Amino acid sequence: MQFIKAGEPADSNIFNKLDERKRRLLASGRDVINLSIGTPDFQPDRHVMEAVSRAALDPEQYKYSLTETRALLDAVQDWYSRRYGVQLADEEIMAVCGSQEGIAHVCFAFAGPNDLILAPDPGYPIFSFGPLMTGATVGLYPLRAENNWQLDFADIPEEVASRAKAMVVSYPNNPTASVADRSFYERLVAYAREHQIIILHDNAYSDLLLNGEQGLSFLSIPGAKEVGIEFNSLSKTYNLTGMRVSFALGNREIISRFRAFRSQIDYGMFYPIQAGAVAALTGPQEIVARNRQGYMARRDALCGGLRKIGWDVPDAQGTMFVWARIPERFGSSIEFVLELMEKTGVICVPGSAFGGQGEGYVRFALVVPPERMREAVERIVESGILKG
Repeated sequence: MQFIKAGEPADSNIFNKLDERKRRLLASGRDVINLSIGTPDFQPDRHVMEAVSRAALDPEQYKYSLTETRALLDAVQDWYSRRYGVQLADEEIMAVCGSQEGIAHVCFAFAGPNDLILAPDPGYPIFSFGPLMTGATVGLYPLRAENNWQLDFADIPEEVASRAKAMVVSYPNNPTASVADRSFYERLVAYAREHQIIILHDNAYSDLLLNGEQGLSFLSIPGAKEVGIEFNSLSKTYNLTGMRVSFALGNREIISRFRAFRSQIDYGMFYPIQAGAVAALTGPQEIVARNRQGYMARRDALCGGLRKIGWDVPDAQGTMFVWARIPERFGSSIEFVLELMEKTGVICVPGSAFGGQGEGYVRFALVVPPERMREAVERIVESGILKG
């Protein structure tokens, strides 16, 4: 395992290089197909936008909210009950301004410079950066292709597990697009109990399983509320990324301590945004299946197209991303990404941006229609980049 201490510099040079190259391509008139950032291009439902608009015309809605409205708590409780079979008390729910913000701050509720927090490698950067901000040390547990990018508990030495205060886990997984089944979560809960580790589960993509299965909640496992919390988001499920609506859910002691911390830095979610969240959760739900079908069509166009031209890219199992091994002739993922940009105008993210275990891979975001995905495949084959 690799250990990162607070204060060690993060390498943002990769993203600077990508942005610089992208600007240069656009300035030269090139048509860019940007598959680097996971921002949905699907529209939110009209009834959600109307709910926000109506609330925004009421001057009473512009006061500090401080906490969740009764309507929002009821909507979240109904959502988790019907969708995941999980019953939540008021004290087990807290709205946060996007899962990224929540994960960035949650460790301040219970961790500090003498603590060890475990996070995945490869993993979404905030999984490590959030704990590091508290002064804690982060231990990176490896995710491996041969294990379908799932945590192998045997990879965490016993002396590390005994020291760890918390562990960040996320499935469906960004960036690897892998999923975890119920048996994995049962092992996770048992492991957390045995070692007295707090579980912080990011569940942003449970409605974007692309393998025909139904996503689940970590909290649906017996005993899960005793060992941790889950973050869930409306961003990708309902195309509301800019509204920044997410929730920390589960263990009431952690939620209480997290709320006490956030009360010092935040005054609650804007009431019109809460109204929009209620409308999304309680209104028609056809958008969920529609989004899933849309991402599946894009995945099939990209992954299927790349396989046809000789690049063995597996179908993403979940999320809105594709995780692909780079051609063997390239020495690094950043080398491949930069050459791909120059030759094709197609932009993706090097796997090394997500940790050392991500080296040798790239992540594509499914953020353009199938026809543009097919165009990206055509550019790749015409460029000859796969053959050298």
